[in-house]
Amino acid sequence: MPKNNSFIVRRLKSIVFAFKGAVYLLKNEASIQVQFGVALVVTVAGLFLKISTTEWILQCFAIGLVMGIEGINSAIEALADFVHPNQHKKIGLIKDIAAGAVFFAAVMAVIIGILIYFPKLF
Repeated sequence: MPKNNSFIVRRLKSIVFAFKGAVYLLKNEASIQVQFGVALVVTVAGLFLKISTTEWILQCFAIGLVMGIEGINSAIEALADFVHPNQHKKIGLIKDIAAGAVFFAAVMAVIIGILIYFPKLF
């Protein structure tokens, strides 16, 4: 039986692989689990405080950005550990840089959260 490699089939397979990766991250990566918990809390807060459509867009973007970059960070760390399992100065720097990218996104997400929720709470 010939393999079906149509555009749609390939896209559907890509979605399955992406979903598998997301599930892996949620099950195995503590930082993603914490960020997912925070995402749930601010989502409930948004529903309770009736944030605007624009605020929802910013909040969803911030959540997606932080979790997406954290996923990339996790992949970089796994690849670095696979390539060089022992401690190495360059590998450590690569991991630090990837973590720094998460830090930038997380700081911006906190600022967005403050801009959305501070006026509503105080």
